[in-house]
Amino acid sequence: MTNKFSATLNLNNTGSVTCRACNFEINPSCETWKEKAILSEKPMDGAGGSPYSLSKKVLLRQFFCPNCGYLLDTETAIAGDPFLNDVVKC
Repeated sequence: MTNKFSATLNLNNTGSVTCRACNFEINPSCETWKEKAILSEKPMDGAGGSPYSLSKKVLLRQFFCPNCGYLLDTETAIAGDPFLNDVVKC
């Protein structure tokens, strides 16, 4: 059985997390799925255009499916901060 975990991810009854776009198994167990995704980190400075002037230390993190490249999640963080993990209770 598959349950919707988020708008971009599914959670199977075995605890595996899959991409909703291609059904690729990103994480086979109840671990943090973000560590298995493709990560892109870019400075937020100017990310929203000229009205935004943030420090280059603030990053936009984007997590992509390693199979199809679908954008799975985003978060902002200070360089070196750990990921904001979505908790999956198995």
